[in-house]
Amino acid sequence: MANSLRGEVLNLYKNLLYLGREYPKGADYFRSRLKAAFLKNKDVKDPEKIKQLIARGEFVIKELEALYFLRKYRALKQRYYSDDNQ
Repeated sequence: MANSLRGEVLNLYKNLLYLGREYPKGADYFRSRLKAAFLKNKDVKDPEKIKQLIARGEFVIKELEALYFLRKYRALKQRYYSDDNQ
């Protein structure tokens, strides 16, 4: 793996690890799944395949951010707006 790709992979892992702290099922669950996913692909040598995996990881980051934003939005909505359906 080229050094530039290695840096990108490490940065991706650190970002995902940071985002996993607030994961709904717990940080330990997220960390173990993240580690397993990275270990599964540790032997990949093809730069194009590595770039595809990095792109998939960045997609996961965006999905996690959307999940956290939605959770915060729901909490704020529940706190400040009354539910008229009841």
